[in-house]
Amino acid sequence: MRARPHSGTRGLKRAIVTSVRLCLATLILVGPLAAVAVGMSADGLMPKRGAGLVLFVSLQRQSMS
Repeated sequence: MRARPHSGTRGLKRAIVTSVRLCLATLILVGPLAAVAVGMSADGLMPKRGAGLVLFVSLQRQSMS
């Protein structure tokens, strides 16, 4: 009787290959949408105007004191 190679390594390799493929597919599909969204905003990722600016400044002051 011949000893079979450990099937756990083959399963692990298959899982790694599948996860890499899934990550690449996600980057390919979501990357352009994220680039368009960031490109459309003129003030960066989160523009601060009005109440958002007041909240940001007050949180900054609290963190420094």
